[in-house]
Amino acid sequence: MSADSDPALRVGAHESIAGGTFNAVDALVEDGGNCGQIFTHSPQVWREPNIDDEEAERFRDLSDEHGVGPWVIHSSYLVNLCTPKDDLREKSIESMQREVDAAATLGIPYVNVHLGAHTGAGVEGGLDNAASALDELDVPDGVTVLIESDAGSGTKLGGDFEHLAAVLERSRQDLDVCLDTAHAFAAGYDLSTEAGVEETVTELDEVVGLEHLQCVHLNDSKHECGTNKDEHAHIGEGLIGEEGMRAFVNHPDLRDVPLVLETPTEDGKSFAWNIERVRELRKE
Repeated sequence: MSADSDPALRVGAHESIAGGTFNAVDALVEDGGNCGQIFTHSPQVWREPNIDDEEAERFRDLSDEHGVGPWVIHSSYLVNLCTPKDDLREKSIESMQREVDAAATLGIPYVNVHLGAHTGAGVEGGLDNAASALDELDVPDGVTVLIESDAGSGTKLGGDFEHLAAVLERSRQDLDVCLDTAHAFAAGYDLSTEAGVEETVTELDEVVGLEHLQCVHLNDSKHECGTNKDEHAHIGEGLIGEEGMRAFVNHPDLRDVPLVLETPTEDGKSFAWNIERVRELRKE
């Protein structure tokens, strides 16, 4: 069986919704992907998703027609679940509620979110804040919030797998997680070798549980392991490198997990190049 015909390989990218969410489906298919991620609006502003029933139906129908999925909604960058500030907390909860509602409308099973920064509340206080903020959500049936691993700079939480596990344990919601390979590498989990990948996957399983891993943001890194610097590189061309990426996409415990790329568009290489690179690295 060739990598192209491997039915277990779900790989795609974060696509633009310019002109309508349904355009992300066409872009994904053109890039050669079969799963993907979107923003419902600009991630730099507080804004309500503007998705009517007709647009949502077109998105769902196109996804079904092309056999692509699952999709993930990435929440606004402004959301900070860990914050001790009441006004920011309320805005974050309201924004997340709109995102999970939009996911239900679009038939998207996952909404991905960063924990944010505790900004002085302390690690435990920040984790408590995040869990309690998530508990305020009325999450529709068929939608799951994914907590994303972080690069861990400053007071941002989510760089340690223990942070993810703590929020899952403390929240009353049924939460799962998204692992970002560039973030994990920046946070000190060495994914650049086969042994390092095995060690990281084992730790993730022991601390969080692989049953909670529903999505991977597959990105290489422009910075060294443990630097807490979050800058993505093309697959196999960063400091995780070809060995680490090959080991990751072929790890037996990860073969069924959807891989969503957030790689750059530079050096003449875009999502299509990176998606094809993943297929090449996947063993026959």
